[in-house]
Amino acid sequence: MVTLQGEKYMTDFEAKKAILDIGKRMYDKGFVAANDGNISCKTSPRTIWTTPTGVSKGFMTQDMLVKMDLEGKILIGRMKPSSEVKMHLRVYKENPGLKAVTHAHPPVATSFAIAGISLDSAILTEAVMGLGTIPVAKYATPGTQEVPDSIAPFVNAYNGVLLANHGALTWGNDLYQAFYRLESIEYYATILMYTGNIIGRQNILSCSQVNKLLDIRKKLGITSGGIPPCAACETNDRDIITSDDIRPLEMVELLRAGSTSGKKLLDSEENTNPCESQTSHGIKGVTPLVKPGDKVNIPSDAAACDRTKEEIIAEVVRRVVEELKAGGTV
Repeated sequence: MVTLQGEKYMTDFEAKKAILDIGKRMYDKGFVAANDGNISCKTSPRTIWTTPTGVSKGFMTQDMLVKMDLEGKILIGRMKPSSEVKMHLRVYKENPGLKAVTHAHPPVATSFAIAGISLDSAILTEAVMGLGTIPVAKYATPGTQEVPDSIAPFVNAYNGVLLANHGALTWGNDLYQAFYRLESIEYYATILMYTGNIIGRQNILSCSQVNKLLDIRKKLGITSGGIPPCAACETNDRDIITSDDIRPLEMVELLRAGSTSGKKLLDSEENTNPCESQTSHGIKGVTPLVKPGDKVNIPSDAAACDRTKEEIIAEVVRRVVEELKAGGTV
């Protein structure tokens, strides 16, 4: 490391070695295919080392790398830099304190980018603390000035961005932080896919829980990232012994006897539970989502958020029995 103008930077040798290491990791993880992706690292306030065009990130050698200034002039190197280095240069222009940028096409995160779905659900503590939210920048033709223009609004407020129909871009205070954020984005997207689209259920962290994580994030020195929507009610504050939906014997007998009112009441009770709803993008959730600090209209029955499914079913059974008695059928 060297210190220039009060800031620490990797030496040329350290930067080139790290770029090759990160490129190999990207390739081995399947974040890039063929010659996809690009990496850059600052070695002074005005210079960067970056990856060449037309070379697999898993098979680079140090003599292939290119040294440039922040205006895009090649200083050292026999190969051409990627046309997407424009994104990297724009990141450094928008936020001079950043020292590294990584771009790749991790499959799950790229799928969210193609679908136009941002990563903004408060379901994973590490994601809230380390990433925050990851927006989707509007579509831009690769290699053109449209791309740096599309990502510019997000550089100072977030830790990374999805590129519509393209991939993911992350930045950081050093090359490994930028790459770890890329890894975290793919992991976050994978968890969102599993819980939202395969399991079909997500317990969203409450605003109180998110606020505590934001305090931790601040103590870690992370000042950007955005705040994901949170839940009005805590839904993960109880141990779960079994997730089986076991109905009382009376309810089963009533349903077998042909009572449709029991099913209607059960559906009504479940649908009016204030701690159950749908999140955006068709992903199933369990609570209404709000932003930390927003005023929430909690039901007048404050205990409603604490009712278990067994209690709701018991209430449904009581109502069905009363209805049947009133009709003279029991």
